[in-house]
Amino acid sequence: MTRHWIDISVPIRNGMPHWPDNPPLQINRTMDLDCGDEATVSTIFIGSHTGTHMDAPLHFIKAGRAIHEMPLTATIGPAQVIQIHHPEAITLEELRRHAIRPGARLLFKTKNSSRQWGERDFMQDFVYLTTEAARWLVQQQVRTVGIDYLSVGGYEKNGPEVHGVLLGADIWIIEGLDLSGADPGCYDLICLPLNILQGDGAPARALLRPRGESDADSTADDELAAFEKTGEIHDS
Repeated sequence: MTRHWIDISVPIRNGMPHWPDNPPLQINRTMDLDCGDEATVSTIFIGSHTGTHMDAPLHFIKAGRAIHEMPLTATIGPAQVIQIHHPEAITLEELRRHAIRPGARLLFKTKNSSRQWGERDFMQDFVYLTTEAARWLVQQQVRTVGIDYLSVGGYEKNGPEVHGVLLGADIWIIEGLDLSGADPGCYDLICLPLNILQGDGAPARALLRPRGESDADSTADDELAAFEKTGEIHDS
């Protein structure tokens, strides 16, 4: 496996799928070089949970932290892509087959990615995380959870419950990933949401780079200690 960065974000475009009660994305050119203007400029009307994005605890927890308060170490560091085989849900039974350490950053690759969801209308039958599995992840003290559709919870199923379980435990959520180009395994993750003050969430750009054998066994705590020692990452 070559060690190059993989973009796991969904391109932002007009007409892209959005959660039914969220606003649709609108990108409009207000100035255009092709029309004789001195520059090309666009306006963007976008919901905070559009495309690849992150949920802050404030999204479902009244006194929860906002997106500008996210520690950078939540989404920068080693991460594990886990292949989910169940056709409908990420279940506790399947998660228990994996060695999950405290502080882990987990990205769940389901059949959602293979369906090229970013180019289709909203899908109601996407693979989601069960509430039972979410509670187990809290017990494992994971740091971050990512999924390859617009919500970690199922449509008209357990959305508020599963969000409440994860965000109530201060687990940060990445939604709307495209993991079609990432095989299961260990990676370096960079995912940075827009720094919106008091934001309940924000669009994000997410990247993965395969890890080599020499660093595959390092833990999230090892990585955090290294960052703190070298000053590479400073959480505000």
